[in-house]
Amino acid sequence: MRTHALRPYGRVLLQSGLSVLALVAPVSAVLFWLTIPTGTWQPIAAAQGVLVGLCALAYLGYSRTVIRVDGEGISERGFLGRVTNFDTDEIGSVVLLDLYQSGALDTHPQLFVTGTDGRLLLRMRGQFYSPGAMETVVDQLAAPVVRVPEPMTLQDLNRVRPELLYWFERRPTRAE
Repeated sequence: MRTHALRPYGRVLLQSGLSVLALVAPVSAVLFWLTIPTGTWQPIAAAQGVLVGLCALAYLGYSRTVIRVDGEGISERGFLGRVTNFDTDEIGSVVLLDLYQSGALDTHPQLFVTGTDGRLLLRMRGQFYSPGAMETVVDQLAAPVVRVPEPMTLQDLNRVRPELLYWFERRPTRAE
């Protein structure tokens, strides 16, 4: 059985890098322009070195991020290097839905792999993974698939299935 290695979009890394460069380059240029004549540029260079190091770590973390899936199960190496593995007998269902972006009419597909106890095992966001990668997970795992036909807001998902959200996305809901 073939193992599929699913990696996030490379464009996210490129866009993030360009955003950091657009913010840091002008500020650094001005700070160097002001401090070089007075000879106090060393702290600015040190801060730039730290920033370059952090960017290198972020690049390394993103480029090592991978989801591996086959008929035996699924594993994920996350951005921070944490590796999680789940066998097919631990997987209860796969939920596919479209989630509205905050304050927009655009949606992104989301894939949630849940355990037999209902807890979230793995999440694939459409901002990072292609719909084809999500379909590969569906095809490889022999688990029931729940396809939500209508797009949902984060608030709707929080009300209906809060266990699918990360802790920082959950909001208390009032009883109706």
